[in-house]
Amino acid sequence: MKAVTDADFATEVLENDKPVLVDFWAEWCGPCRMVAPILEEISKEHGDKIDIVKMNIDENPRVPQEYGIMRIPTMNLYKGGEVVKQIMGAKPKAALLRDLADYI
Repeated sequence: MKAVTDADFATEVLENDKPVLVDFWAEWCGPCRMVAPILEEISKEHGDKIDIVKMNIDENPRVPQEYGIMRIPTMNLYKGGEVVKQIMGAKPKAALLRDLADYI
């Protein structure tokens, strides 16, 4: 999965033609490490319809602050430059696919 930064967030996420799921995470976050391989699988299976990227909140504090990310893992789904869905906490693959069903 591609990593995005404060610097390229607008280009990679907000201006993207496809829906983009941004996984806000940190190295020290156990649930973040649990959900990462699941997001990788979903990205491989549905990458033609949705882009899934990750943003390290410790290295990139501006964007998470702008979007009010208070806990991780939080996944925001952006479409047309707007947040259309927010998923909080680690979930199994089936639950994430249900949450994303309208976009994949």
